[in-house]
Amino acid sequence: MEVKADKVTWPLTYKVLGNDMAVIYNEIKETNAKIIDFLKSKGIREEEISVNAPEIIDTKADRYNTNVQPYRYNVTTVVTVTSNQVDLVRKLINEQSELLKQGVAITSGDYRYNVTYDYTGLNRIKPKMIEEATKNARAAAEKFAKDSGSRLGGIQSAYQGQFSIEDRDANTPYIKRVRVVTTIDYSLED
Repeated sequence: MEVKADKVTWPLTYKVLGNDMAVIYNEIKETNAKIIDFLKSKGIREEEISVNAPEIIDTKADRYNTNVQPYRYNVTTVVTVTSNQVDLVRKLINEQSELLKQGVAITSGDYRYNVTYDYTGLNRIKPKMIEEATKNARAAAEKFAKDSGSRLGGIQSAYQGQFSIEDRDANTPYIKRVRVVTTIDYSLED
C-alpha cells in the first residue's frame, strides 16, 4: 500500500566562518532571525521551528590540521522545521533560494542534515492491511487447493509478520510503501 508521509523534518543548515567569536555570534543571530522570519511568513508555525546549538570547529585547536586556514572558526548552524504540513514544507524547500537575496546560503550535502519524511499513521491502516492480506492468502490457498484437486479447509494457524515502511523510491521519499507479511496455514481436504 502506498501512503503519503504525514510528517517532515527539514534541517536548514548554514556555515559561518571567521576569526572573532563575537562577530560570528551576531551573524548567527541575524541569520537565524532571517530564516525564522522567512519560514513564518510562508506559514510555518513557531512551534514547528527549533534552533540547534552551533557546532564550532576551532582550526587552531585541531592538532591534526597542518593546513594554514584563513579563518580560525568554522561554525555550522541548523534551524530545523518539524511539521505535519508536508506539502507546504516541500514547496518551501523549492523556494529556499529566496533566502539568498538576504545573504543566507543554505548548504546541503552533509549526510547528517537531510530532509526526512515519516509516516506516523500505521495504526489507522493496520486493520485494513491485515484484512487485505488475509483475503489474498485465502485466494491463494483456494487456488492451490483447486489446482491440487483438494478442498480448502479451515485455518490451522495464522501469524502477523512485521510491518515495514519504506520510501517508494529515491526520488519521492515523501511517498511511502507500507507492507505487512502474514503467514496463514490452511488445511487441505480430499
